[in-house]
Amino acid sequence: MNVKIEPSWKKVLEPVFQSESFINLTSFVKEEYSREDIFPEGKNIFNAFWHCPLDQIKVVILGQDPYHGPGQAHGLSFSVKPGIPFPPSLLNIFKEIKNDLGKDLPSNGDLTRWADQGVFLLNATLTVRAHQAGSHQKKGWEEFTDEVIKKVSEKRDHVVFLLWGAYAQKKAELIDASKHLILKAPHPSPLSAHRGFLGCGHFSKSNEYLISKGINPIEW
Repeated sequence: MNVKIEPSWKKVLEPVFQSESFINLTSFVKEEYSREDIFPEGKNIFNAFWHCPLDQIKVVILGQDPYHGPGQAHGLSFSVKPGIPFPPSLLNIFKEIKNDLGKDLPSNGDLTRWADQGVFLLNATLTVRAHQAGSHQKKGWEEFTDEVIKKVSEKRDHVVFLLWGAYAQKKAELIDASKHLILKAPHPSPLSAHRGFLGCGHFSKSNEYLISKGINPIEW
């Protein structure tokens, strides 16, 4: 895994890249790509970092695992490439945007348009085996992405963190709530969306907060 990463991220994460944990993770991931069908493509592992430099982050949306079906994952949490049907969680996200902001469902599920506006779409685990959800958990990715969350909290001001589901909500302890907005809701999965994700209003609340701090809102 040759870590090609956007310069602002490289600068603050250099000590993490030198750590024993990350070196071990790199060995594991390289081996997996050489032997197994792994998502996303290697070139897209750090896609979220390329599209959203540290100094441009306005909103963080935390996912857990990349999608493990063919052609879906491309390095942005919850996002799929154009032409791929909306996965159920993403469909519920778009439904909530329609409820909250009155916007019709988009023509595709590629959230690069959000990332380029400052929405950092980070999964806790950045790789996965085909058809095996959670297969790369507890291999070192979580330590890395926890450090990423800490750096966002430390280096930035007035970021909105959208924590959906119990797993994401545990990450709140890494975030300085005195200078950031943390919004929590159930996960948008069909198993839990009806328990409070649908109707959470997180997209309008995010923009209201950004505007209140003199920051341009997101075009969801």
